[in-house]
Amino acid sequence: MKIAVACDHGGYELKNEIKKYLTENNYEVMDFGTDSTDSCDYPDYALPAAEAVANGECERGILVCSTGIGVSIVANKVPGVRCAHCHDTYCAEFTRLHNDANMLALGAKVVGAGYALKIVEIFLNTQFEGGRHRRRVDKISAVEQKYCK
Repeated sequence: MKIAVACDHGGYELKNEIKKYLTENNYEVMDFGTDSTDSCDYPDYALPAAEAVANGECERGILVCSTGIGVSIVANKVPGVRCAHCHDTYCAEFTRLHNDANMLALGAKVVGAGYALKIVEIFLNTQFEGGRHRRRVDKISAVEQKYCK
């Protein structure tokens, strides 16, 4: 599975931990930056990663900033992206089971690296449940089609 990763300066260290985990677990990683802790603007990095997920270049994406809020807002502006802002394993599991989320946003100042990696593991290894949840995800897509023109 090919995973897009991106961060701003606040998420740089955690992004690198996530990249290491992904590589060690045989995921292919596309890194959209940033490449330092120098102050930068998260939309510059979250947007191309979200576009890579939306256009199918990557199957999933993981974004990191200090809180996870900014990068999730940016990603969710891209049609076809369902980015879940998660800070616990329960939400990571259920956003895959029920929402078929294709991107995960994490806050580096909110969760430690060890717990973040567990969240990532659950997010990547949980399959969409389908069924009645497919109908709901289809309704999300309909809202997107209505407003994202």
